[in-house]
Amino acid sequence: MDAFEAHRPHLHAVATRILGSRAEADDALQEAWLRINRADTSDVDNIGGWLTTVVSRVCLTMIDARKRRREEALEAGRLPDPLITRADDTAPDPEGEALAADAIGAALLVVLETLQPAERLAFVLHDMFAVPFEDIALIVDRSPAAARQLASRARRRVQGADRDAPTADRQIVDAYLAAARGGDFEGLLAVLDPDVVLRGDDGGGALQIIQGARAVASRARFFSTRRVAHPVIVDGAAGFVATEAGVPVAVLAFTVVDGRITAIDALSGPARIGGLDLEALVAR
Repeated sequence: MDAFEAHRPHLHAVATRILGSRAEADDALQEAWLRINRADTSDVDNIGGWLTTVVSRVCLTMIDARKRRREEALEAGRLPDPLITRADDTAPDPEGEALAADAIGAALLVVLETLQPAERLAFVLHDMFAVPFEDIALIVDRSPAAARQLASRARRRVQGADRDAPTADRQIVDAYLAAARGGDFEGLLAVLDPDVVLRGDDGGGALQIIQGARAVASRARFFSTRRVAHPVIVDGAAGFVATEAGVPVAVLAFTVVDGRITAIDALSGPARIGGLDLEALVAR
């Protein structure tokens, strides 16, 4: 479909900003193309707007599916596979999208992940792409006034977020690592929330859950001895890949709130690490 190809850069940018992942945006466009290819567009007056609507609805479906997969994974005793990128990875995607310069930063992505799917879509479409609320209302099955409220709530969350959060989170994670390496128990307690939760998944079929700062701090040395920590971004937040003799053996993702680590997700074991393709991330 010629119109789809003509609008592909814009559609890919929309999907990337809604989903927070270029790889998932590729999947969204592929699914949208299948739907569009079967549709009758003879009575469509605004083809660009109609294509944006189709892609946005596909993205909403994918966000709902992502949430269900995470819930199902946790119920099954495993952590969902994370999206991991280098902490210093600022290169554009292979297509060299013209809109890459204003792509979502890690801070905004973290905030967007906290929004409800409809809020996220309304904010992205209106504030980033100037889509009218009348059109957004049709996508989220709400009134234009309700769509405006969705975007407004999302905007307040985004404007209230600390845009330096990734840097600040990295500093907290680095402090955690330094304390762990030095066996500084009090230093670990200083960066851990009193109710911090550590969830460990070694591929054995059951999550190992440890709660409380003292209990988590006592386990920190396990992740530091004989291991090199490589800073990465895990699902939009600060984390690291641990290697032994150059081989990836663990992935840790940190949730930081108000300067304290509130949650740590730890993947380890060949069954969980082997399929994450981490070698390129730790190669220098």
